[in-house]
Amino acid sequence: MFLYRTYTVMSPQKRVKNSQAQKRTSQGRNTYQTSLSAWKVKEKPSDSNIWKQNPVEAHEHVDDQAEDTLQMAVGYFEKGPIKTSQRKNTILEKHLKTVENVAWINGLAPETIDILLNVALSGKFGNAINTRILKCMIPTTLISEDSVVKAISWLCVGKCSGNTKVLFYRWLVAMFDFIDHKEQINLLYGFFFASLQDDALCPYVCHLLYLLTKKDNVKPFRVRKLLDLQAKMGMQPHLQALLSLYKFFAPTLISVSLPIRKKIYFKNSKDLWDSAVLAVRLRNHGHFSEPLKLTLVPVDLHPLKRKWNSHSVIPKLNSGSYTKGHGKKEMSLSDHLSCNRSLPLEQLQSFPLLLQNIHCLELPSQMGSVLNSSLLLHYINCVRDESLLLRLYHWLSQILQEECIWYKMNDYEHGKKFTNFLDTIIRAECFLQEGFYSCEAFLYKSIPLWDGLCCRSQFLQLVSWIPFSSFSEVKPLLFDHLAQLFFTSTIYFKCSVLHSLKELLQNWLLWLSMDIHMKPTMSSPLETTLGGSMNSVATLIHYVGWLSTTAMRLENNSTFLLHFVLDFYKKVCDIYINHDLPLVVLLPPGIFYASLLSLDTSILNQLCYIMHRYHKNLIAAKKNELVQKAKSEFSFSSKTCQQFNHYLTTMVGCLWTSKPFEKGISIDPKILEKSGVVKFKNSLNIVHHPSLLSYAATFVLQESPEERTINMSSIQGKKWNWYLDYLFSEGLQGLKFFIRSSIHHSSVP
Repeated sequence: MFLYRTYTVMSPQKRVKNSQAQKRTSQGRNTYQTSLSAWKVKEKPSDSNIWKQNPVEAHEHVDDQAEDTLQMAVGYFEKGPIKTSQRKNTILEKHLKTVENVAWINGLAPETIDILLNVALSGKFGNAINTRILKCMIPTTLISEDSVVKAISWLCVGKCSGNTKVLFYRWLVAMFDFIDHKEQINLLYGFFFASLQDDALCPYVCHLLYLLTKKDNVKPFRVRKLLDLQAKMGMQPHLQALLSLYKFFAPTLISVSLPIRKKIYFKNSKDLWDSAVLAVRLRNHGHFSEPLKLTLVPVDLHPLKRKWNSHSVIPKLNSGSYTKGHGKKEMSLSDHLSCNRSLPLEQLQSFPLLLQNIHCLELPSQMGSVLNSSLLLHYINCVRDESLLLRLYHWLSQILQEECIWYKMNDYEHGKKFTNFLDTIIRAECFLQEGFYSCEAFLYKSIPLWDGLCCRSQFLQLVSWIPFSSFSEVKPLLFDHLAQLFFTSTIYFKCSVLHSLKELLQNWLLWLSMDIHMKPTMSSPLETTLGGSMNSVATLIHYVGWLSTTAMRLENNSTFLLHFVLDFYKKVCDIYINHDLPLVVLLPPGIFYASLLSLDTSILNQLCYIMHRYHKNLIAAKKNELVQKAKSEFSFSSKTCQQFNHYLTTMVGCLWTSKPFEKGISIDPKILEKSGVVKFKNSLNIVHHPSLLSYAATFVLQESPEERTINMSSIQGKKWNWYLDYLFSEGLQGLKFFIRSSIHHSSVP
């Protein structure tokens, strides 16, 4: 298969260096001068005279010399001899080192990359030279789509080796988001697909196709070819990735079963260039910015003079059609709509405009720019195009891996900047109400190395947005490592983790309640039954119960910690009614008894409210026909009822009938003797409960303010009811709900 393309060589012209030319280069042009014959080396004035006259001009002169040296080196490669020996030619080595030094320090301009790609893939030099050239293809700003298409056409000629082709595909995947446009590259989809027959190229071509694939690209003959390759090569991750994407776009074409979930499909193709791209970004664009707030309007083309606005790691919104016309006469909105039939992002200023043009919106070349635009996040949420999320996930994966180098090197100066970047991601997840799978993979790699201090709030918020999955898969990758930090850290860290797990449970419940009761428009990440999903949620709840019980022992039954534990179970107790999901999981005994005998009134009040809600949920579950029709799917058993009844009897005995712990608990008589309480079984109720003694004493003093001794036993009969009204008036609503729903008032002691 051959590609043919006609290119027009521009006439030689003097290279003018001014701000306007630099501006056009930074915004990315579609056409570049492909010949260096027009590059003219200026006469070099005396260095000593320049330094004497003006130091600023001296620095500019040094830059001019470096640029002229690069121009000479690139010109040499463009006109150089064929297959020159590296050892015998010192000039070749000199020019090659010049290109490498400039590329790894400042990056290469689009014109330079255009020329060197042709040199590397045209076979003018040997494999060693071509490999070194490809390894230093690091862009300063963007890469021209025309340059990539021209480079791909060289693959049809057959002048470059197999290793050079592999390295080129790795470079193409690594620099995918630096390419200014993708339309012409997508037209070559068939050529890339045909390259899957090469075993060496197959993993990297699959990765490229994974990024390029749209619904129109999925054809029956391609599905058959992928299945044949899988039968020949086995269950390779890269083939599974492409098949999974094809199955999403056309589920009827693929009937074979694929793995439910794969954490990592592809190896990182950016290993050769990640540190260099990071260094270039830090040098040319400064450090991380302060996080940008989500706004309805895109980032301004001419931003205010704020350092963070021009130094952001997140690219600015930039569409190709607008870039072409920028610097010339500004085109009107009607011109864009009539000429291109697509709305550039720079023209998108309001939500009504988004609704009117949602069918013809032109997406940015770098998907990371959508993180700072609520309008584009609305678009992603409404369109539900899997390819858009795949591009965003790919960009996030690359950036998170690059920008977390500060953590690996213990360079805490970048901690604040990385924190701001994570805050931007978290805001986007909150806006979409959906977790990003690339952030999940980042957590799996980072949590085992995390010290629990750096970016604590951000890491725990990312944990709360982990997409729904089987808990048995996530536990060894994440929660086992998190548990080690949990048990060895302060009580404040324990409370933060419990709050994060409560938010994770809430997000999972919302996702399941929507996914189960309505037909999803997108494929579910887990092709599982309702019972399987409920088991995963139940396992998460039991895990938190285990964490909480152990933490309470470590922290000596801390009231502060117990507040966060009960706050988690406020979500758990209402799963059936609030989310219409068939699941009831009770709190563990260690938490129940610690709360029931707590000296803190608010803890007892929380427990009463939780038990009241459990009671409501269990009654609703038993009445619902779902229990009878789908018992196998319902995570509810007779043991749950028995345990709840035991809890309920114990609470009524402690708060009402003065008959606590009649079954299941025995107290050493020596301890009772030390307490001085002779009739302990009749001494614990709503009056004598440790957390309510102060309320009872205040109530008695209000009734008989002249009494010097407080007689608690006087609260009987009518006074008992008055005492209850007094407790309810003090804001103990949980106690009020529990007594009115679980205790008959006729049984007043």
